[in-house]
Amino acid sequence: MKFAVALSIAAVAVAVPVAEPEDLFSRQAAESIHAAIVAKGKQYFGTCADQGRLSQGQNAAVIKSAFGQVTGENSMKWESVQRTQGQFTFSQADYLANFAAENNLLIRGHTTVWHSQLPSWVSQIRDRQTLTNVMTTHINTVMGRYKGKILHWDVINEMLEENGGFRSSVFYNVLGEDFVRIAFETARAADPDAKLYINDYNLDQASYAKTQGMVRNVKKWIAAGIPIDGIGSQGHLTSGQGSNAPAAMAALCGAAPECALTEVDIQNAQASDWQGIVRACMQQKNCVGITVWGVRDQDSWRPQGNPLLFDSNYRPKNHYTTVLQAINSS
Repeated sequence: MKFAVALSIAAVAVAVPVAEPEDLFSRQAAESIHAAIVAKGKQYFGTCADQGRLSQGQNAAVIKSAFGQVTGENSMKWESVQRTQGQFTFSQADYLANFAAENNLLIRGHTTVWHSQLPSWVSQIRDRQTLTNVMTTHINTVMGRYKGKILHWDVINEMLEENGGFRSSVFYNVLGEDFVRIAFETARAADPDAKLYINDYNLDQASYAKTQGMVRNVKKWIAAGIPIDGIGSQGHLTSGQGSNAPAAMAALCGAAPECALTEVDIQNAQASDWQGIVRACMQQKNCVGITVWGVRDQDSWRPQGNPLLFDSNYRPKNHYTTVLQAINSS
């Protein structure tokens, strides 16, 4: 009898539920900005992340609750996946891709061809055929690994100077403007279903020389048959610049089949800045979504001025409500 009672007590003890870690976002019953923007016909509202962030604090919980898309902050850049020629390392990128798949998140691939965070062995190449082979091998290997899993790829990142001309990178210096064609044609063959983007910063004013240079060149390249699907405007802003975003995006979105705001953060933001960012995308039928460059302020690559939508305790800020209201009223 005593033995039977002991078993019964043990069974009851095992059945007691274990409390889950508190999800601050869910506790505050904040509405998902991703769900809101999708309800308005867009594809996503996203953020950037990598394994370090996803394994820290409430980042993963907030991303799953508030966002619907992730961009690798660093994990898919050239120096991260092929620091040494021919030696590819995908552990960080795989972690992000697996996290996205497990949580039904869209992925933006970032980036295959960029002058920065580029290993010195690439920067030192001076032969045209060698650089072509290196570039196509890199694109084929990286995009091929995630074929069918990534919605958008930033095929070329930050290729323009502020005057709208071409940046003096190893790719332009050795291959000239033809590196654009080589990169995009290779990317199209590597993953035919991915949307292929050219991405840049300081495209935040319609009349600015860099914005005009992007519009002019993308129209020319598309007319020449280069398979560019979209323009990404990064959106690294400071207070007061958000009001220029709608006109700037109208110009950019008019030059390509689709467009997106890809890395938004706003230092010392006013409510009107975030409202301008939302309007900039919502007013363009072919703007597919908005990605902010981080979850909480202190983890931003430029934390001065608290540029993101969550505070250091992972609480949605007033700007989060501003964004949500701007989406819902669009």
